[in-house]
Amino acid sequence: MNLNDLQFFVASVDAGGFAAAARRLGVPKSTVSKRVAMLEDSLSARLIQRSSRRFVLTDVGTAVLDHARAALIEAEAAQAVVRERQAEPSGLVRVTSSIPTAQGLLARHLPTLALRYPRLQLQLEVTDRFVDLVQEGYDLALRSHRAPLPDSGLLQRRLLVEAIVLVAAPAYLASAPRLVQPQDLVDHAGLLVGRQATVWRLEASGAAFCEVAPRPVMVANESVVLMEAARAGLGIACLPEPLCEPAFASGALRRVLPDWHAGNITTTAVMPHRRGQLPAVRAVLEFLVACTAATSPD
Repeated sequence: MNLNDLQFFVASVDAGGFAAAARRLGVPKSTVSKRVAMLEDSLSARLIQRSSRRFVLTDVGTAVLDHARAALIEAEAAQAVVRERQAEPSGLVRVTSSIPTAQGLLARHLPTLALRYPRLQLQLEVTDRFVDLVQEGYDLALRSHRAPLPDSGLLQRRLLVEAIVLVAAPAYLASAPRLVQPQDLVDHAGLLVGRQATVWRLEASGAAFCEVAPRPVMVANESVVLMEAARAGLGIACLPEPLCEPAFASGALRRVLPDWHAGNITTTAVMPHRRGQLPAVRAVLEFLVACTAATSPD
């Protein structure tokens, strides 16, 4: 059976005759009638009773019609799947992110994305200021946050949840006061993220938490600066765990009070609704989702 013959058969029934079907399909009437006849021959059954005045489905034709329509729908769906898979994302995608996210996530993965989709033009704006996606024309923003993002009417997709851990250099720990419980931190040098952030709120399993203020020796609102200060032995810092993993592996840093952490940092992809439906934007988002799947809680 030829699938195209089913199409001519369904078109003839829907149009009420071969002539009307031929006009709809843009082919000669003889082509339509010939293809329907070929379908009947392949099935060894008369589907349509036709004469100069009558065009009526037979009982078998009525039964075949529903299946023919279903077959055409499935064929169209199969074609749509192939077209969607073969369609290569293209065009400009404007992305904005904070400096730590750009350094820790995008710097590793965006080159691979660009190589995978050469017709995609990526434009990354790295800034720690708040960006209005709609007003400034951005397609996608990656935002790192401790508290849930407000309901802004934007599409949100969580990418990462990273623990904030206490770290220090082995040389510092060897010469520093004894450190067994969080309260001991008051006797230790603290590397802080801000002048007002003098108290660390620590959490442990079982919903236990405590607040402690280390002795401030350095303030910097950039994680890499604080990590290097910790590596140099200046004191203890609260940093995202993935950022410190290479230093853990090399022995340059150690976890301090490993049963405790200072909360989590969540990285969320945010985009306007309309832009989030564009194939190029979806391709970038799904790529980032796949890159972060190993460390995502989902």
